[in-house]
Amino acid sequence: MTKRAVLYRMVTDQHICPYGLRSKDLLERQGFTVDDQPLRSRAETDAFKAEHEVKTTPQTFIDGERIGGYDDLCRYFGKPVKDKNRTSYQSVMAIFSVAFLLALAMQWATGQSVFAFSTVMLFVGFAMALLALQKLQDLYSFTNSFITYDVIAMRQLRYAYCYPFLEAWAGLAMIAGLSPVWYAPVAVFIGSVGAASVVKAVYIDQRELKCACVGGNSNVPLGFVSLTENVVMLAGLWGISQIAAS
Repeated sequence: MTKRAVLYRMVTDQHICPYGLRSKDLLERQGFTVDDQPLRSRAETDAFKAEHEVKTTPQTFIDGERIGGYDDLCRYFGKPVKDKNRTSYQSVMAIFSVAFLLALAMQWATGQSVFAFSTVMLFVGFAMALLALQKLQDLYSFTNSFITYDVIAMRQLRYAYCYPFLEAWAGLAMIAGLSPVWYAPVAVFIGSVGAASVVKAVYIDQRELKCACVGGNSNVPLGFVSLTENVVMLAGLWGISQIAAS
């Protein structure tokens, strides 16, 4: 027996509803033949919502019963519904994973052993550069979060704006293979201050804060991940030891 569903979704010259496309795809993957009913104008969409007493589109009907929007459709089929406010480490895992793969790729491309210590330094450099990129996408949001726990940024707002640039510089200098003189002091300074700030905010003051390590709009809790970021930066201590030995 053919399973059928009717889908009303907004499709205009100015806007194609992404949740309408997601609903259509989900229905088809569940084996439904979709009677696609595009709403071609704002007026048509508003008239539909008034008629069915709903606030949003898309809307799916199965066997004459209104199921609802995309999230409702997911629940109907027993699929997980994304919670925008839920704590997630996905962005952090993606950054560190890509940084590690970039380090391996560069070592492979240059004929170096992937087990060399330079792989570690490349990983640190790529991780710092990628983390800085996340912060630089929205400096205002980053600084709004950062100044709530960093011990220097609380007192000197300009430090919060400088921080991603310092992090990017240290990371790029590591990748470029510059002398530790150029990056080690920066990495150690921001890493040690950052680690001390996290320890104070989370483990001493026991405050529940969002981590600014991957930008100000993330749902990563301040704690282990941010501490890891700062410990990674302290790889610059190796650079300082090299300076002292030279």
